Amino acid sequence: MKRILLLVLLTSTFLTKAQVAPAPDRGSDEGEGPFDRMVIRGATLIDGTGAPPFGPVDIVIEKNRIADVVLVGTPKVPINAEDRPEKGTKEIDAHGAYVLPGFINIHTHVGGNPKAPESEYAYKLWMGHGITTIRGVPAGELNWVENEKKRSAANKIVAPRIINFQVPGTGVDWKGGPLLTPQKAREWVAWAHSEGVDGIKIFNLDPEIFKAAVDEARKRNMGSVAHLSQMMVGRVNARDAAEMGLHNLTHFYGLFESLYKEEDIQHWPRDLIYNDEQQRFSQVAYQWDKIHARGSDEWNELIDFFLEKDFILDPTMTAYLAGRDVMKARNADWMDTYVLPSLQEFYDPNRLDHGSYFYNWTTWEEVAWKNFYRVWMSFLNDYKNAGGRVTVSDDASFIYNLYGFGVIEEMELLQEAGFHPLEVIRGATLHAAEALFEPKGKPIEFGIVRPGLLADLVIIDENPIENLKVLYGTGFPRLNDETGEVERVGGVKYTIKDGILYDAKQLLKDVEEMVEEQKMKTKD
Repeated sequence: MKRILLLVLLTSTFLTKAQVAPAPDRGSDEGEGPFDRMVIRGATLIDGTGAPPFGPVDIVIEKNRIADVVLVGTPKVPINAEDRPEKGTKEIDAHGAYVLPGFINIHTHVGGNPKAPESEYAYKLWMGHGITTIRGVPAGELNWVENEKKRSAANKIVAPRIINFQVPGTGVDWKGGPLLTPQKAREWVAWAHSEGVDGIKIFNLDPEIFKAAVDEARKRNMGSVAHLSQMMVGRVNARDAAEMGLHNLTHFYGLFESLYKEEDIQHWPRDLIYNDEQQRFSQVAYQWDKIHARGSDEWNELIDFFLEKDFILDPTMTAYLAGRDVMKARNADWMDTYVLPSLQEFYDPNRLDHGSYFYNWTTWEEVAWKNFYRVWMSFLNDYKNAGGRVTVSDDASFIYNLYGFGVIEEMELLQEAGFHPLEVIRGATLHAAEALFEPKGKPIEFGIVRPGLLADLVIIDENPIENLKVLYGTGFPRLNDETGEVERVGGVKYTIKDGILYDAKQLLKDVEEMVEEQKMKTKD
């Protein structure tokens, strides 16, 4: 019988049906440090601000913070040993390698039973791709997330730092009932804040309740993000949400509706039923030619309005990418090695599992989505060029979109949209950090490489500016002209989170073993 992870609509909220297992305690052989003094030697630094790579530099880390970044010479000129910081208790030779800030994934879900029953699976896929912080509703239940957040903060588990956003109305200890009034929404936000929740994620609320929840979150220095579902976007589009004080918009919902030319809501086919996901996800792409054109007064005015509101867009283009070419997504390099059989079963076309809607996906649908992406990307690029912030995330693991790999895929999509790789990386680091810390009214604590900030770093032997594909855990196939052989190069070498040094390739090997173990059990 097909196993299910359905999202169940309960008044104004979505809840996951099944809980995911917490991560096991970090083993003695998982990660080294933090060290009294760790020195990364001779690296080329991409600092996350959008500045060009520079170096060679030596980076000094003391405990869990960056103590110094020292320029130690000129490329291709021998380094004078006298110019270098003193030796550390841990030394890393990074000559010829690149160092970046740890990546920040601000739209996440850990998984669920049975599709991905172990949180360790998602954590290690993220950490293996240099993702040191995640924001989202990792497993649905507030208490579960808070416990994992505290364990990660104490480095008791191998996991990114967790920023806990919750859907208003959720929480097993919440006794206030459904959020049917603005006052009830304020009460829930106050309660969630007292429980340690960092922010709210709105999916489906009536406008007055939406506004109250966002306002109360702002008063308490909590972040807010919204997925403006089709069930609510007829009353609250992206412009409306920004006007109400929302910090971030995720996905594309509400963006196109803010630019309609000759309609106020999407003119759905007369036989559409929202819960038929193939109908829903195919038809949404047909908005691409229903909006005011790029460069029009309406287009430019919306960009200016978002800029005025300091609105941050988190598009998650990777989440819907299979719609453009389902065959490509189904056969990506990493699918066989890193996708659990239970997750593959979830991906396979069916009418029950969320996002598994390719049961009659034709060239018509793919062409519509290609057109949709072209328009969507042009808005994102224009917004960025005007000074707007666009972040990077994966919203895995649905629609053939896998944890970690989806973040790198999102980076490639932003480059396709017109972003320079330095702008892409800035979106995955500095701008994502600002999305986390600005609502708190605090300066960032990570997201760029600077003395005094937390030591969250990525080390890779290849140049990601030359080719973002080298960030994939599967690497990049490149011809070795000396041997005549095609070699796989790249993949993150080390992920440093909170001053602890992790072998990123070993983390991915751990995931491979988890997949193989489940495959063996499936055969039995």
